[in-house]
Parts: sequence; structure tokens; C-alpha cells
Amino acid sequence: MRAVITVIGKDTVGILHKVSGICARRGVNVVEVTQSVLQDMFAMIMLVDISGMTSDFSTLADEMSELGKTESLAIHCMHEDIFNSMHKI
Repeated sequence: MRAVITVIGKDTVGILHKVSGICARRGVNVVEVTQSVLQDMFAMIMLVDISGMTSDFSTLADEMSELGKTESLAIHCMHEDIFNSMHKI
């Protein structure tokens, strides 16, 4: 099973480290990452494997959301099935 994590906000040092650190602590494997800095804005999409996750998905999503609040970032964590359903024509 996989999930998609998106991060958008003002660029600061350590965003990728903080997000991937949560993944590592929860047993979530980062499969693919794409990121860009547009002037001073940071944008990232991560595809992660949640099959070995050590907590439930809602705990991961809540922890990402809390990180977003403390770092003034918009962080969303979505199961791949929901992501694919939302983006089908």
C-alpha cells in the first residue's frame, strides 16, 4: 500500500528532513520524491510505501498535519487509492 504526501510553504532549512524523519519513525518507506523551490516557496510530493507502517494511517496523517501547523506549511497525507480516485476523469 502506498500514500502521497504533499508539502507546500515558505522554503526553510530542513523541511525534507523533518517530513522524512516522521516517515522513518513510523516505518514508512519513501519511494519517490520530487521537490522544487520557486523563488521562496517550497513544493514537494512524496510517494511512500505504508505497508510496513508501525501505526495506523490516521496517526501518520495527524502527525504530518501537526508538523505543518508548527512549521507554517500545508502538509497533506493521502492514501494512494483516494488520490487516484480524486484524479480520474
